[in-house]
Parts: sequence; structure tokens; C-alpha cells
Amino acid sequence: MSKQIILITGGARSGKSKYAEDRVLEMGRRRLYLATAEAKDEEMVQRIAAHKKRRGDSWTTIEEPVELAEALLAHRGKADGAVVDCLTLWISNLLLGRDESYAAEKVQELIERLAELDFHVVFVTNEVGSGIVPDNPLARQFRDLCGRMNQRVAQVADEVVLMVAGLPLIIKKDSACF
Repeated sequence: MSKQIILITGGARSGKSKYAEDRVLEMGRRRLYLATAEAKDEEMVQRIAAHKKRRGDSWTTIEEPVELAEALLAHRGKADGAVVDCLTLWISNLLLGRDESYAAEKVQELIERLAELDFHVVFVTNEVGSGIVPDNPLARQFRDLCGRMNQRVAQVADEVVLMVAGLPLIIKKDSACF
């Protein structure tokens, strides 16, 4: 079976990460978890620890907040499936670290480099555009960047899943997907 690109989206605490991990468990024994979060406060330290505990020792965890494409490419030949958790935090890191054009370039780079991977990838992202219009320019810029990125990844994905209350709703599924 050829490699699959899967995008899991939804709101906060909708079950995205657990569902993505379960999907990768079906893809083989060499499992990669690429985390984009940075433990900058105690609450995030606890979230990261809970995710690691849930996964157990059968995963290789890579923490990479910015260079997502390079981190994935470095694992060619070493993974059967990978979870990237999450694209939304990655966009935040890019936007706050540099600017909107840099973030857009990195998204383009990721999209272009996906064809070079030899393993399945399950991306986790947040659906951030369903709420109110943010009241400040940075938040609107973040929302817009995430929305455009989600559209781009969904376009190249073989499967797109919307998580609602812990339940997967298949939005897109190419016939070759398992």
C-alpha cells in the first residue's frame, strides 16, 4: 500500500490527537510522533507529559517547533507512520518567531516535500475559524493563516477527518485509503 497523508481537524478537546495516534498504530511498528509544542509554562508541561504517558514507549518522539519538513524528511526509511501534532501550534511558532510571509513559505515547503516521504503521515490541526472574529490583528492573522494552511493540507491529503465530541466524521477519503 502506498503512503497516505491524513488530516485530522476539529475543536479543542475533540479527540484529535488520540484518534491520530490510533490511526498510526495501524500503520506499522515504527511510529514517529513529531511534536510542535514547546513547554513554555507549567500547564503545557503537564499536557505534554500526559500525551507522552498515553503513547507509552512504542513511539519515537521528536520535538520540533519550526523545521517540520526537515524533521519529517530526516526519518525517511525509519518510520512506518507519523503523527504531527499539531499544525496549529506550528503556525503559531512560525508567526511569532518571524512573520506571516515566513509562515506561508514554510507551509509551501511542507506541502512540496510531502511527496518525498516514504511513510504515512497523520497531521493534527485545529479548526480555528468557527468562532467569533478575533478582536486584534495578530489573532486574525493567525486564524487566517491556519485556515489557508488547513485548506492546502486538506487538498493534498488522501483523507480528511473532522473530530466532533470524540467521534470521527470523514470529510474526504480517496478510494486508496485504508
